[in-house]
Amino acid sequence: MWDRFLFKQIDNSPLLIFRIFFGILVSLECFGAIATGWVKRNLIDPEFTFNFIGFDWLQPLPGIGMYLYFIVMGSLGICIALGYRYRWTTAAFTLLWTAVYLMQKTAYNNHYYLLVLIALIMAFMPANRDYSLDAKRNPSIRTNHMSAYLKWMVVLQLFIVYTYAAMAKLYGDWLDFSIIEILFKNRKSYPLIGELLQEPMMHRVVGVSGILFDLLIVPALLWKPTRKWAFLASLFFHLFNSIVFQIGIFPYLSLAFTVFFFEPETIRKLFFKKKEPYLGNTLLVPPQRALVLGILSLYFFVQLALPIRHHFIQDDVLWTEEGHRLSWRMMLRSRNGITSFRIVNHSNGNSYPVKLDDYLTKGQKSKVKCYPDFIWQFAQRLKQEYAEKGEDVSVFVYSRLSVNGKPYQEFIDPKIDLGSVSWNYFGHNAWILPSPTHPIRNAQ
Repeated sequence: MWDRFLFKQIDNSPLLIFRIFFGILVSLECFGAIATGWVKRNLIDPEFTFNFIGFDWLQPLPGIGMYLYFIVMGSLGICIALGYRYRWTTAAFTLLWTAVYLMQKTAYNNHYYLLVLIALIMAFMPANRDYSLDAKRNPSIRTNHMSAYLKWMVVLQLFIVYTYAAMAKLYGDWLDFSIIEILFKNRKSYPLIGELLQEPMMHRVVGVSGILFDLLIVPALLWKPTRKWAFLASLFFHLFNSIVFQIGIFPYLSLAFTVFFFEPETIRKLFFKKKEPYLGNTLLVPPQRALVLGILSLYFFVQLALPIRHHFIQDDVLWTEEGHRLSWRMMLRSRNGITSFRIVNHSNGNSYPVKLDDYLTKGQKSKVKCYPDFIWQFAQRLKQEYAEKGEDVSVFVYSRLSVNGKPYQEFIDPKIDLGSVSWNYFGHNAWILPSPTHPIRNAQ
């Protein structure tokens, strides 16, 4: 039964058109990052970047290097769309995009992570088997069908993303719509819709529809009677997000994914009218069946496990941020912090505050004030800077944090020298003080 479900041959029209959409969108993302100043703000202006912890060796190229880097990625996107040396160009884009994703997290976005995953999946897909320069140069690779599991990989990935996003919204500040009010507050100046976004009724509509959309959109697209209505809902939802939150290509990439839910014949008639339809019902089980199933099982096990890891880490993820990334926890919180660093120099006995403006950009400062990993990394950098000058110092942090407009509470233990502690990758870092809802905090 599973072989029939996974390895049955189906028309490959959805995969071919998605390759074209995907290539165009990633190219626009890369060239747009240059045009909007994203590259300059996050990779050129900073004296240093806040990498994902453990990837400190990944550093931006000097001078105009990162402009050239993004020009190369944008050009690879064009090659992907054209199907030119598809395997190599997609693999190269995946590596380059993953590197820049890990290189800085000041402008972290879950959508950048999704792009890493989709690029990785696409690198292994036979998306150049027709309507590509590769197929034109080598007609022997041209085919009009593919294994069904290629479609279901994309569908399952989307189902995981949307389902976890819906589950993450089932908490107090979303259900009482207060976080939505906060997210919309600084969009009051938007023409036409700015005032509407401040209305409590709009907050309720967005709150309820956000959960229902994430929970139901994939099943509704899969079921033929609701497919067209689901597509229209998806079109409205993603265009609304694009206008209100201005989150780059993600809304349009999400719309591009819908080609995998429609009948291949529909996609073929819309985009490839001259393409020969696949009318067969062939079952082609690959010789490496066990390897294919093993890799797919491992990949999706990781995708299912990562978003729930915060349940196995002490305290509230909204407070500690431990387990937040890579988990599809989107648009859930607003963090504001009041944070200062003090150096205690054991070499000369002096103690003095650190001027954040001497080290950090505006965007970096906003993160260092309220995100524990940023705080720890900056403390480590200060420690290293003084060590290179032959001075032994301790770095103490005084921090108060407000999450989702709640009262400020002490966030970091001021008695801990953060320059001398290690980062706990898989558990709780004890120098993060208990959350306001933690029993220890309440007992105090």
